[in-house]
Amino acid sequence: MLKHMLLCLGLAATAYSFGQGKEKLTTPPQPSSDSAKPTKKGGWPLADKTKGSKKSDGLFTLYQDTATGGVQLYIKKDQLGKEYIYQSFSLNGPTSLFLNQSMHRANFVFKVQKVFDKLEFSRVNTSFYYDPANPVSKTKDVDKPEAIFLAEKIAGEDSTGYLVNADGLFISEKLDPIRPVSVPSFFSIPSFGLGSLNPSKSKYQAVRSFPSNTDIIVDLAYDNPSAFIQGGADITDARYVRVRMQHSFIEMPQNDFKPRRDDPRVGYFGQQVNDQTSISATPYRDIINRWNLKKKDPSAALSEPVEPIVFWIENTTPQAYRKTIMEAGLKWNKAFEQAGFKNAIVMKEMPDTATWDPADLRYNVIRWVSSANPPYGAIGPSFTNPKTGQILGADITIEWYSGSATPIFDELVNGKTTAATNTLNFPGMDMSETALCTMASELKGQLMTGMTVLDVEGSENEISEMHKQFLTYLIMHEMGHTLGLNHNMKSSQMWSPKEINNKELTQKWGLIGSVMDYPAINISLDRKKQGDYYTTLAGPYDLWAIEYGYTEFKEDETEGLKMILDRSNDPKLAFGNDGDDMRAPGKGMDPRVNVNDLTSDAIGYAEDRFQLVNNLMGKLLQKYTKEGQSFAELRSRYSALQSQRFNMISAISRYVGGVYVDRSFPEQKSTTKPFTPVPVATQKRAIQVLNKYVFAPNAYKADAPLYAYLQPQRRGFNQASAGDDYKVTAVVLSNQLNGALAHILHPATLQRITNSCLYGNTYSVADVLNDLTTGIFAADLKANVNVHRQYLQTAYVKGLTSMIDSRMSLYDDVARAAGLNALRKIKTQLQTAVSPNEETKAHRASLLFMINNALENK
Repeated sequence: MLKHMLLCLGLAATAYSFGQGKEKLTTPPQPSSDSAKPTKKGGWPLADKTKGSKKSDGLFTLYQDTATGGVQLYIKKDQLGKEYIYQSFSLNGPTSLFLNQSMHRANFVFKVQKVFDKLEFSRVNTSFYYDPANPVSKTKDVDKPEAIFLAEKIAGEDSTGYLVNADGLFISEKLDPIRPVSVPSFFSIPSFGLGSLNPSKSKYQAVRSFPSNTDIIVDLAYDNPSAFIQGGADITDARYVRVRMQHSFIEMPQNDFKPRRDDPRVGYFGQQVNDQTSISATPYRDIINRWNLKKKDPSAALSEPVEPIVFWIENTTPQAYRKTIMEAGLKWNKAFEQAGFKNAIVMKEMPDTATWDPADLRYNVIRWVSSANPPYGAIGPSFTNPKTGQILGADITIEWYSGSATPIFDELVNGKTTAATNTLNFPGMDMSETALCTMASELKGQLMTGMTVLDVEGSENEISEMHKQFLTYLIMHEMGHTLGLNHNMKSSQMWSPKEINNKELTQKWGLIGSVMDYPAINISLDRKKQGDYYTTLAGPYDLWAIEYGYTEFKEDETEGLKMILDRSNDPKLAFGNDGDDMRAPGKGMDPRVNVNDLTSDAIGYAEDRFQLVNNLMGKLLQKYTKEGQSFAELRSRYSALQSQRFNMISAISRYVGGVYVDRSFPEQKSTTKPFTPVPVATQKRAIQVLNKYVFAPNAYKADAPLYAYLQPQRRGFNQASAGDDYKVTAVVLSNQLNGALAHILHPATLQRITNSCLYGNTYSVADVLNDLTTGIFAADLKANVNVHRQYLQTAYVKGLTSMIDSRMSLYDDVARAAGLNALRKIKTQLQTAVSPNEETKAHRASLLFMINNALENK
């Protein structure tokens, strides 16, 4: 999922102050057109300036002109210099730009100062800490340039405050730069863009002010008369697009909330703060994001909170799913009990007769939407006080396509990839925590595979149970984000292959150690031994993480937290998040921190999945050739299974050159070192599995009978310009190249192999390339080379020639030497290979041509 984002409109007319989903109603503000009376000492009188305006009292007072719609903002003198929280939300806009409903965007602290005849609005830098007792703290404002996002001339004044025009603040991009900035790159292709903001066509949609916050909802109009890219079906006219945004000014909470320090052994979203008066090697005062839970009875070991965290199931949610969602949310209470809280989570159902708006900031909601082209499957965002990490509100949004029980066969789900995509920078969003929770869409792909297995077997009852487990896990994962937890991609390693289908274990502890992972669906190759498909309860890690984040300590908090963290090397509490994971080629180090894997033997589990997919291929044609429908479902089911192969290939290839990471602190006396190279036998086994199920001449033999039937359904004139046939060779090569070789041959991976040889690794780069070369060439040196192998061998040789190219400075000398050695071996083999047909002769001649050129020009 996304810094975590919450979608809040705050449209209700009832005033309130912040709780945790629990209403705190006060007297509703009464709109008034009365002008403030100027005092004798007042400057510009307000009466004339606000005549004909509708007044909204609250945290900040707003005046909206009833004729023009323009808004003026009244700042009280005692508000000058005070700090407030700003949070923006996109409410409606192009999904391709992450401007659709439920996206939380900018979150920062700001203040307003009077400078002569103007008011200055400035952003507060919260990234640093200075110990007041240290004389260096006198320099806390040095070399930190001010960020003044608006300076507006005072339009009116009375004895208590100042009036300024607010259109330049809200009908603009000063608070939140809406448009993503395209980052040029070698692989960039044009993408849909908004064009330029047109203030004259923009407008206010709602203006509301309450005691604790002020919400301004605007429709910003963008013009792009020469739009080259027309966008998706959600774009009515690419030349003219309106984006609905909410600007929320929030009162800085005045409470006894105590920030809690972050720790690398447990995973919370948080705020990074550097201690500028520390000389420590790690001068960090990072804090975690968490709710302000306080016990009603501080002396009790288990107490209800003063204010629980309340979630409402929005009435957009399908009736059939509400009970499961209710039960899933309440399952988090077990984790909070370990932290000393009873009934910390309260689940409620929004009735159809409700008069409140789900976007009201008082309500944390779980909503169901159906976007035209959703960029995510589900998100669980929250917004915070950046100075303390206190979570102020949260929402969970689930896309219909990802949460439904019936598979939706579109390109979002079936794993279609493009050759190149634009790299976009969203300046209003922290993308490290915002748009990266793709769990629902990945989970949906896994679900489609499981449903295909059960559908082929005719197990309809099991399909229902599988979906219930899927939905439970999805809700718990996203709710975990709203509680502050980030991903844990290491927890899927908790059970061995023999234990994973033992329900006595999985229904007590969970199928995996944490609901915050992205696991492969648990489908047993031996269908008689099927266990749980997904985890359906907070795992050991989740209980431990909540204990760390939410336990109240009567005495020494530091010692209490240390006792909790000392348990981090318990295997059931294993943790590794997105920063550690191995999704991108060359990234990360520890192959156990990964997505779409399962069990402590991910290689063995992947091998079973390859066999399962191959077994299914022979059954698809009969099952999905149905009267009255096209072959579109067959094509989508096939694509889902191909995605399974890609996931398994990606998971096991990361063991080659991998290094196990242990983040225990010295006092924990861990039995393993911080860095331990993956054993050579495990690395070699990974390549052996790749050679057998991915690179071998017959690796895709089971698919061949399907190729002539993989036809999409025609809609009007939507046939692809390159033809509707399934691009088999491209998909298979993507599995081989993007799934495996792109990682193994990545400069970072090869460098890591060499570096780890200095502390225990015995599998050199030359050894790795030797085993790959054998797998990619040996099997057909005396026979014809089929099409898949031709593409594979060509891609491999191109990779090696790039490696020895002196212009490719990313590769070190050891890797270049190994690449040169591999190319010379391949050349020798090709010169003596038997080529029975003309196609094979041409292929090998082309390889020799490339190798000779590379050797001559290196």
